[in-house]
Amino acid sequence: MVQLFSGGALLKLSVFALGIMPYITASIILQLLVVVIPRLEALKKEGQAGQTKITQYTRYLTIGLAVLQSTAFIALARSGQLFQGCNLDVLLNPDDVFQIITMVVIMTAGTSVIMWLGELITDRGVGNGMSILIFTQVVAVFPSELASIFQQSPFTFTAVLIVGIFMIAAVVFVEQAQRRIPVQYAKRMVGRRMYGGTSTYIPLKVNQAGIIPVIFASSLLYLPQLLTSLFANTEDPNPVIQWIATNLATGTGPWYMGIFFALIIFFTYFYVSITFNPVEVADNMKKYGGFIPGIRPGRPTAEYLGFVLNRLTAPGSLYLGLISMVPIIALSIAGASQNFPFGGTSILIMVGVGLDTVKQIESQLQQRNYEGFLR
Repeated sequence: MVQLFSGGALLKLSVFALGIMPYITASIILQLLVVVIPRLEALKKEGQAGQTKITQYTRYLTIGLAVLQSTAFIALARSGQLFQGCNLDVLLNPDDVFQIITMVVIMTAGTSVIMWLGELITDRGVGNGMSILIFTQVVAVFPSELASIFQQSPFTFTAVLIVGIFMIAAVVFVEQAQRRIPVQYAKRMVGRRMYGGTSTYIPLKVNQAGIIPVIFASSLLYLPQLLTSLFANTEDPNPVIQWIATNLATGTGPWYMGIFFALIIFFTYFYVSITFNPVEVADNMKKYGGFIPGIRPGRPTAEYLGFVLNRLTAPGSLYLGLISMVPIIALSIAGASQNFPFGGTSILIMVGVGLDTVKQIESQLQQRNYEGFLR
């Protein structure tokens, strides 16, 4: 996962080896802590000032995670576990503490530069900077992966392109799908002016959670691989460790695919529940005189929104699980390359970020009286 998000830089231990992954992890942790810690929840409700403070906390946490991850990857490279099959010493002097500290500082500084570039892109209004950087890093490895598949078999290359086109069309269709719940605002007098009386809608997407559940599930299933690598050299391994090494650490097999699929469904419901609060939405509608036709304001509106959201999350979670299983199935059944390009996280990131960036650019152009980006 980190190799994918770094654009292939991790296995080179370059300056930008960590990529944007520490910032993604820090953002996810802060989003979860907002629900748990009252202080962060109060900051979120303060508007722009509170969001600025949460962004500052995210930066600090990103630096801390970058230090930890760079230290871990350098330790793996030093022990020979990062580069499988390499018998040479990766570090010039593995026992030189100053050299290791220098590498940690440089890799952390690279993550800081990427984080600054992402925030700069966001401030310029081009789109979400972090998403665009992830998109760029994922697309950067596409030519080499397609070239390696073509060298192995031109027939496999053609089949991969055909499957990729159908998958992109399916992902675009689902990512654009939404349920529009109509909302009517009653007329009200404020002084001598009358406000309200308008109709709008609440757009609920089928994939309300985005790519986050796949990242959560992949990160959680990385722990068995880490556990087996720690206890791999013991003379008498535990039967539980042996079972984990046989069924979970390989990345294929029915147990791994079943648990991975179940975790994606669980995290989809979990993430949607913490990011969309039907009670809060119903209270805001009631405060400004809005109501859903045929539904009473207040608690009935919240129950209706929760019911519709659960009905939408079910196909959305199944869609995420099936798309994420494509590279695993291709690896275990069809014998495809492990760097299967049109699968799982990579295609979700490319399509999702591409659609979002085009929408933001079109909105910027329409504000300046241009017809649009694609017309």
